[in-house]
Amino acid sequence: MYQYDEWPDEMSARHLQELPEVEALRLLAGVPFGRIVFTRHALPAVRPVNHLVVDGQIVIRSTPGTILSTHVQPAEAVVAFEADELDGHQRLGWSVIVTGMARPVTDSREAAWYKAMLRPWVEGEMDQVIRIQPEIVTGFMLVPVAAPA
Repeated sequence: MYQYDEWPDEMSARHLQELPEVEALRLLAGVPFGRIVFTRHALPAVRPVNHLVVDGQIVIRSTPGTILSTHVQPAEAVVAFEADELDGHQRLGWSVIVTGMARPVTDSREAAWYKAMLRPWVEGEMDQVIRIQPEIVTGFMLVPVAAPA
C-alpha cells in the first residue's frame, strides 16, 4: 500500500472538471451535511450543519442566541455553503460551494415544514430556519487524467 506522498504519478494524476450548476446542486442535495461560512468579527468562521436543498435553495436550522444565529440569521447576511464527498485513498470525488444571501424563513407554515423535514444532529431548540439563496454556485469533480493513447 502506498503512502499518499509515494503514489506514482499515473495513480495520482487528477483533473478538476467543472460541474454545471444543476448537477452541483443535485450533488449537494445528496449529502447529509455541509459547512456554512459566515463573517464573525470581519473574519471567516465555519460551522458544520445538516441541510436541505429545496428548489435550488439551501435550508439550515439554528438555535437562537448562538454565534451562527447571531451572524447568519439577520436578513441579507452574505454566506458561503460548502459540501463535498471526497475519497482520499482514490483521490476522487466532488466539492460544491454556494455563495449567496441568508434570510430567515418567517412564514410559520413554511418554517414548520422545514423543521419537520430537517432534523438537527445536535441537541437544542434549533427554532430558527434560515434559507440561503444561491448567487454563485461552483462545483468541481475530481476525475482521473486520461491515460496517454
